[in-house]
Amino acid sequence: MTSRTRSRLLGAGLIAALLIVVAVGALLWRPRTPSSWGFQEIRLSGDDIPAVVAVARDGTVWFTLDGSSALGLLRNGRLQKLPKGADSIEPLGLAIDAAGHAWYTEAPKQRISRASIDGTITSFALATPVARLGRLAVAQNGDVWFAEASLVSLTHLKDGRLTRHVLGSLTPAAPMDAAPFGVAVSSEGHVWATLQGANKLALVSAGGDKTAFDVPTRASGLGDVAVGADGAVWFVEIAANKIGRFAAGRFEEFTVPTPNAGLAGLAVAPDGAAWFTELRGHRLGRVRAGEITEYVLPRPDARPFGITVDAGNNVWYTDLGGWLGRLDADRARAR
Repeated sequence: MTSRTRSRLLGAGLIAALLIVVAVGALLWRPRTPSSWGFQEIRLSGDDIPAVVAVARDGTVWFTLDGSSALGLLRNGRLQKLPKGADSIEPLGLAIDAAGHAWYTEAPKQRISRASIDGTITSFALATPVARLGRLAVAQNGDVWFAEASLVSLTHLKDGRLTRHVLGSLTPAAPMDAAPFGVAVSSEGHVWATLQGANKLALVSAGGDKTAFDVPTRASGLGDVAVGADGAVWFVEIAANKIGRFAAGRFEEFTVPTPNAGLAGLAVAPDGAAWFTELRGHRLGRVRAGEITEYVLPRPDARPFGITVDAGNNVWYTDLGGWLGRLDADRARAR
C-alpha cells in the first residue's frame, strides 16, 4: 500500500472472501505513556482501511472497510471479516438496529444492505443507474434513513419500501445545493441532515414537513451530524474548523483549538458529550458544557476518521492507517 493510496479519504485494497477470525490479544496495543492513558488500539490485518464504526447493544463493534468485499467486526474479543459480496468504495453509511443487524450503504451497487451476525446479507435496490450516498441512520422504530445525494433526497426505507423526501425546494435558486450528506434521527422520529452546498441544516419532521436552517458561519463545510438524547443537534463544520450545536431554535459554534484539524466523524455519548475525530490533528475531541477537550492519539501518524460511543461511554474510533481504537470510559468522562 503506497502513501498516495492511503492519502485518499478512504483507500483501496482486496480482502479474501472467506470469513477470517483472529484473536485480538496478539494485536492489542496498550500505550504506556501518561498522555495515552485509557487508549487501546487493535492493528487490523494486511491493507485493511476501516472507515465508519458503530456498536450494537450487545457490544459487537461493526466497521466498514474501504476497497473490501467484507465488513469488519469485533465480537467477544475476536476480530472477524464478514463477506458481503461486493467491494466497497467510500463506505460512509453504517448503523445498527435494535436487533443487532448492521445496515450499510453500497453506492457502487446502488443498494442499501443489511447484515446479520450469522453472515446473512439482505439487499434493497435503489432502482437508479447511479447512486451517490452519504451517511445512514436507523430510527428507534427500526426505520432506515440515508442521504441519497444523487437524487437530492433524504430517503426512508421501511418494510422494503423506499420513500424519497426530495429537498430541492429548500434551496429553490439552486436545488442541487440541497443534496444531503450527514443524517441523524432523533428519539421523536425527526430526521436531520446537513446540506453541504447550501450551508444549511435540514429537518424532515416525523410528520413529513421539511424545514431548513442557515448555519451562522458562511461556507462552513458541513459534514457529519448527530442528535443527542435531549434533542440537541450537533454538526461538523469542516472548513470553519468548528463543532456546531442547534437546540431550541438557537445555534452555538465551538472552535476546535487545533488549527485545520481535518474534522471528520461525530457522535453523541449517553452522557450528552459530543465526540469528534481530527484526521489531520491526530486527535479525538470532546465538547461538554460548552468546552472542547482534545485527546492526542498514541501514534503520531494517527488518522482518526469514524467515531461512535457505546452504552458504557467507551469511545470507539477507526484510523485510516489500519487501526481500530477505543478510549475507555473512565478517561472519556474525566475532566
